[in-house]
Amino acid sequence: MTILNLFRKSRPSSDVCSSPTRPGSIPTGERVYAIGDVHGRLDLLLELSKAIQDDDSARGPAATTVIFLGDLIDRGPHSAHVIEFVREWSKMRAVRTLMGNHEDMLLASFDNLEVFANFLRYGGRETILSYPIDAEAFAAADLIEAQAMMDAAIPQADRDFIAGFESRIVVGDYAFVHAGVRPDCPLPMQLSQDLRWIREPFLSYSGTFDYIVVHGHTITKQPDHRLSRIGIDTGAFATGRLTALGLEGTDRWIIQANVDEDDTISVSQRAA
Repeated sequence: MTILNLFRKSRPSSDVCSSPTRPGSIPTGERVYAIGDVHGRLDLLLELSKAIQDDDSARGPAATTVIFLGDLIDRGPHSAHVIEFVREWSKMRAVRTLMGNHEDMLLASFDNLEVFANFLRYGGRETILSYPIDAEAFAAADLIEAQAMMDAAIPQADRDFIAGFESRIVVGDYAFVHAGVRPDCPLPMQLSQDLRWIREPFLSYSGTFDYIVVHGHTITKQPDHRLSRIGIDTGAFATGRLTALGLEGTDRWIIQANVDEDDTISVSQRAA
């Protein structure tokens, strides 16, 4: 499969046939909030993060971890500010971030012109222009010049921060990855490329995994609950909906930031 095909995003789907997810638990005394693909939507992330903080406080003391499932960048307008926010939030509380396929492409784009060209086609332009760079000059540049402009615009501190993102995180009965896992392969043996890029055979697999897999990468209009996986990429850049999954003990709940018809952002919460 080519890089171009790997990078294609699924269209938001309204006809997802969700089914009950098997029981799972988080260790006693811990709490987790997993956040789906942000894609440069700082406005939604700010509201969702406030809701998470409020919910966490209301539920009482716990060792709480926020897990970003990757794809912080691209497509939406404020990728640079999202990176800054996540880095600063990490200084105030336990935050862990997975590397998505979009971050994977960004890092590879600095040294590979072909990857850079594909990166631009699938949201990279928006990421680059979220940094201090002249949009008209960038539009007029050829591919080599545009790559050089990106290299000059994105600071090394941001590149190093992104390069430190994780491939997988396990808490209790849950495994958190960006895209999914290859069925019938133990989690420690999974390839990073699969964890960041896979769709099939993961999405259609009807068996069980060693863990309940919480993932993003494939867009559905609402969280996609299956026997051994929960997908929470609700297409923030396209639908105006950013989703978080809360986990504590055997409890699961959903928190969402949504752009309403009047362009204001509201937050909703429900059991999962």
